[in-house]
Amino acid sequence: MTAINYDSLNVGDALPVLATRPISRLDLALYCGASGDHNPIHVDIDFAKGAGMPDVFAHGMLSMAFLGRLLTDWVPQHQLREYSVRFVAITHVGDAITCTGEVVEKFEHNGERRLKLVLATKNQNDEIKLKGEAVIGFPG
Repeated sequence: MTAINYDSLNVGDALPVLATRPISRLDLALYCGASGDHNPIHVDIDFAKGAGMPDVFAHGMLSMAFLGRLLTDWVPQHQLREYSVRFVAITHVGDAITCTGEVVEKFEHNGERRLKLVLATKNQNDEIKLKGEAVIGFPG
């Protein structure tokens, strides 16, 4: 990880993109085990169809984790001050997710220089799946 210099960043600058491979059923099963979220809607196609869905689909928190990785690939985790997301659409099996971020504000809070970012995940059809925001701190 290259150290990020606050002074070299400007509003409108983009974070390096994080792209995932297409999400597989194995990914969903592994995420169930790792997260402890064993809701059958994510791994049992019969259950999903019984609930009116055409297939199983990814956990929203899996997409949130992808955005978290986008952030921590860019800055050390200890610089993360705020992180929030809003789930916009279902992420389906086979979706290849692209995570993006952009600097939208530079400000100071209690003597610490900070950046506000907008974040998003999109699938291969450019459909937004998750929107978020984060604040990154740069201690003096």
